[in-house]
This record gives sequence, structure tokens and C-alpha cells, in this order.
Amino acid sequence: MQIATWNVNSLKVRLPQVLDWLAARPALTVLALQETKLEDNAFPREELAAAGFHVAYTGQKTYNGVALISRLPLEDVVLALPDFVDPQKRLIAATVGGVRVVGGYFPNGQSLDSDKYLYKLSWLDALLSWLPGELARYPKLALVGDYNIAPEDRDVHDPAKWVGEVLVSPEERRRFQQLLDLGLVDSFRLFEQAEQSFSWWDYRAAGFRRNAGLRIDHILLSPALRDLCRSCEIDKVPRHAERPSDHAPVIATLDI
Repeated sequence: MQIATWNVNSLKVRLPQVLDWLAARPALTVLALQETKLEDNAFPREELAAAGFHVAYTGQKTYNGVALISRLPLEDVVLALPDFVDPQKRLIAATVGGVRVVGGYFPNGQSLDSDKYLYKLSWLDALLSWLPGELARYPKLALVGDYNIAPEDRDVHDPAKWVGEVLVSPEERRRFQQLLDLGLVDSFRLFEQAEQSFSWWDYRAAGFRRNAGLRIDHILLSPALRDLCRSCEIDKVPRHAERPSDHAPVIATLDI
């Protein structure tokens, strides 16, 4: 089984890229998307079904939006973070081939003195409150998505430049650690990886060409999946495409 996550930064713009990428990866089981930026009535369900995929999605115009695209049926679908009243479409979950896949587009936070930062921390706290129950119900669980958190300085191209910014603040990193304290493991760090490995690069100032990026897209695995994980990689090829997303896909391969 392969599980992937990709912030596509508008599925309307990048549907052809997504379809081409899926076709080139026949071993991929399920792909979690973020920032689809589509209302539900505009989601390309028919195009994806014609390509052989099951879909679940929840979205809104212009902002946010998450989806799961799977070669296997999606069961027990959840379309929001329970017990957290939120008009923003940021979380989706489903069981795929016996694995609970939770896809999230974590809030960005904007700046440390912003109300959006407080919202981000509240959203993370709600996620942390909900996940233990999910892990109890579904021992095989993957929490995937655009976390908007670079958990360590090695996940940042220039740590000194980012001091005092969102994505790297102590409170955000503390909550990432709390996810790990639930028993989840960062699948990317289970394996030896090249230094300066990132999944997001700013469109501005030739960020991708200079590899001035951050690793903020993650696949965390429950203990039951950790020993089944055989690899985790960042696929930078789509970032070279014409009109690419600013994120690259992350893929974990599980021996299931």
C-alpha cells in the first residue's frame, strides 16, 4: 500500500497534473489532497471516477478544501473535525483497505500576533483531543497532510531567518511533538534522507531553484503501521511542471 499527501493549491488548475501523476504511480492506493479550493458541486468527481478512483471531499470556494482519492473503496467517511465548530474545510478521514487515513490541511496561522495563529493552536488542540479515540478505534492509522509546521530546524532552509515566524514557533512545534507523544511517528524520519529535504518552496525569489524551502507536509503513522513502513519520499518532479503547486507530494510505502 502507498499513501500520499499533496497540497495542490487549486485542484481546478492542477487536475491534469494530478491525473497524470496518479497514472504514473499505479502502486499508489490513496492520495490526500489539500487546498482543493472547490465547492462540492464543482469537484471533478466524474473525471476521477472515469480514471478508476473513489473520492471523498469537502470544500469551499477560493480557500481550503480537502479530499481523498483512492483506488479502493472509502469507508466510514468523516468530513470535519468532530466537536470543533469551524466553517473552514480542513479535515477528512476514511478507512481504506483496513487503514484509517486522516487528511488535514492545518491552519497556516499568518503571524504570531494574529487571531489566525490562535485559531491554529485551537484547531491543533481539537485535533489532539480527537485523535486518541480514532487511534483506539483504528489501530492502523495515518495522519497525513499539509501541517504548516516544520518540526525541526533541519526542516527549514534557513532557521535563523525564520525565528519569530509561524510554521516554526515553539507552540506549533510543541503540538507536533504532542502528536508524536500519542504514539505517532514521522515516517519520513524513519529512513536516512538527504539534507535540506523540503516539501514546500515559495513561488517568490526563485525559492524552488535555490531550494529555499520547508518540510511542512507529513505522513505520521500509528505504532501498528510503523513497522510496516518501507519508505517515505518527497517527489519533487511535479514542482518542475508548468504552473506547479508550491508543494510537492509525499509518499509512504507500507507492506500491506
